Amino acid sequence: MAMGSRRILRFAVAAAALLFAVSVAISAQTSTHRGRKYKSPPPTSRIEVSVLRSEDGHPVENAAVIFHLVGDKGNMELKTNDEGKAMIDVLPTGSKVLLQVFAKGYQTYGGEYDIDKANMGLEIKLNRPGHQYSIYDNHPQASDGKTPAKDAAPKDADKNASDASAKQPEAKPETNQPKPE
Repeated sequence: MAMGSRRILRFAVAAAALLFAVSVAISAQTSTHRGRKYKSPPPTSRIEVSVLRSEDGHPVENAAVIFHLVGDKGNMELKTNDEGKAMIDVLPTGSKVLLQVFAKGYQTYGGEYDIDKANMGLEIKLNRPGHQYSIYDNHPQASDGKTPAKDAAPKDADKNASDASAKQPEAKPETNQPKPE
């Protein structure tokens, strides 16, 4: 065989192999059969959470927004951006989610939501912490007869003491006079 015919034969074999490989790759991409264990993921919803201050409506930056899917283990946590927004798009549509929001200097927020739309927007308004309850503060509404309020006991004691002193006769000064015999 001549040198030219060997080149043509090698070229033909290489072209046939390349053609076969391309046809196998194309048929694999067009096949919809993925095996018997494949299960397509459920449709998901896009949820945008806006975290705002309740007193003036300004955004709360760097707040922790935590999603707990009811019935599943684990959670998903996001942080709000400088506009007070956090966005998630992996929650299954039709599920129920517990939402918690933590931010430094604010009360913790918690709520339960049904994910029933493809796009949802939630607006959360955070409050500043309230006054801490103390047994040493005056709580007149807490006086139910069983447990007196803080200032009720001293006032009652002072009142009882003044009532007792009003009922007793005044003491007469003693004089050093001889007693009659």
